[in-house]
Parts: sequence; structure tokens; C-alpha cells
Amino acid sequence: MEHAKPPLTLYLAAPRGFCAGVDRAIKIVEMALQKWGAPVYVRHEIVHNKYVVDSLREKGAVFVEELNECPDDRPVIFSAHGVPKAVPAEARRREMVFVDATCPLVSKVHVEAERHHAAGLQMVMIGHAGHPEVLGTMGQLPEGEVILVETVSDVAQIAPRDPDRLAFITQTTLSVDDTAGIVAALQARFPSIIGPAKEDICYATTNRQAAVKAVAPMIDALLVIGAQNSSNSKRLVEVGKASGCAYSQLVMRADQIDWRAIDGIRAVGVTAGASAPEVLITEVIDAFRARFDVTVEVVETAQENIEFKVPRVLREPA
Repeated sequence: MEHAKPPLTLYLAAPRGFCAGVDRAIKIVEMALQKWGAPVYVRHEIVHNKYVVDSLREKGAVFVEELNECPDDRPVIFSAHGVPKAVPAEARRREMVFVDATCPLVSKVHVEAERHHAAGLQMVMIGHAGHPEVLGTMGQLPEGEVILVETVSDVAQIAPRDPDRLAFITQTTLSVDDTAGIVAALQARFPSIIGPAKEDICYATTNRQAAVKAVAPMIDALLVIGAQNSSNSKRLVEVGKASGCAYSQLVMRADQIDWRAIDGIRAVGVTAGASAPEVLITEVIDAFRARFDVTVEVVETAQENIEFKVPRVLREPA
């Protein structure tokens, strides 16, 4: 005789998963493969998700870390995170066909940085050292023109060229709350520092964090579906913990769920980073249904209908 499954409510945060920039980047690789055939080279993971990268690899995309790993005679795509200016400059020198899949919201930050630099201001960038987006943004300006800060305590340590001639920008995938603290510290130390007209943290990051804050009071555990190298996914885990859900975990796929930790829990929140496809969320829900009598409730805090166009070169016939 089969035992009745224990009841469990899954609260699905919305919005979750793919954002417009990720959707566009994946589409760029797929359209490039249709237009030019395989192989198409991609500098760095197009987005930070193994499932997505593996799916595109099966279709003929070749992922490399540097341009010198690409042949001259095959197209190359730059990832959604953006690249330093030196990369497209080198591609032009080599007369390569290249497509820039940088998210338009990251490109907006690049333009801001260049505009402030042209006005004679030194930049302070709030972001995570070594992240591809940070490397790409800092690489828009000459060496020494961008000072990186990661924490509030970093603000006290920096030594700008002229404290009265500063502007700040941020990585697009940061914690909204943590960034607000760093901005406040910058403004307290450098009262004349200029900030962006509209915050740099992207709509998708902000919306996903707001949805987690709404779900957190209802749940005993939060699962964030995303990759270990996905900044926005890791921030969702942090937001879950900061919002009172002590058990907030990042999992790539359903097979990484620690079922022992969920034993006895009756309410679980599920969300996904901006580079995680909906198929992985469905996989997690199915894994719960195999073990529990599941009720699914959607907690929606915003609706997203943003779409970014792919570059014209891909819309033109070969």
C-alpha cells in the first residue's frame, strides 16, 4: 500500500528566470549559427548557466575565454556581460566577423562611464572584482580611471585623484540593499560625487530581489535555481537570508536539492536567476511532486514585457 505524500506548498516567485538581456544573447548565438553555420565562437560563457551553454554547444557554439583562441575566419560573439574596448578593437584589426551580445543595460553603464571620463571625472565602480561585467566596464576607460569598491569599508580606503571630481557607476547585478549602503558611504565621504540619472542595477535584478522579499515571510526554505558563477543568482540567496529565510540555497538543477534539509518543511520558495531557463524550474517542481503532495502558488510582484532587438547584422540575409 502506497503511503500518502506529505503536503507541501511551493511559492513560485515572479518575476524569475530569463531577463530580456539573456534572452537576446541566446537568440544572437542561435541566429549566428543559422546565418553562418557551425562553428560560431563565443568569448566567455554567453550567460552564466551550464544548461544554456551546453545546449548551445550541442548546436555548434564553441566557448573560449580569449579572442586569441578564435580563428580569423569564423564569427565570434561577445558575451552578455560585455568586454573591454580592446577586444572588439583586436577583432577589427584581425578583420573578424563579430557580434556584440552585451546586454543593452550593461552598454548603458559603459556609455555613462565614457561620458563622465570625457568630462574629466574619475570613476568609482561598485562591483565584484574579477566578474566579467566589471572587467568589461573598467576596460572601457584607460588604466587608473576606474576605482573598484566592493564593500562599505572599501570606500574609506580609496585615494582618488581629485575628491571633488568623481562619479560612480555600478555592476548591474548587485544586491539593491547592499549597493544602497555603499552609495551612502560614497556620498558621505565625497559629497560632490555624481551618480547615474537612473540606477545602474538592472530592472530584472531589482524585480527578482523584490519577489524574493515578498515570498520570504511565507516560507521555511528558499531554492534559487542558478549557476555558482551567476552574480544575480547569488544575490538572490543573500536577499532570501537577509529577509528572514535562513535556509536559502543556490542549486543548478533538481538533482542538487538536499532533501534531508527540507524534511519536515511545508512551505518552500522557488525562484531563478536571470540566466536560468524555465525548463529547470519545471524540473524542480516535478522533483517536489515526486516526493510531496504539492500545491503551487505564484507570488507576483511585477510584470516584465521588455524586449531587446538583436543586432542588425543578424537580421540581414547572409
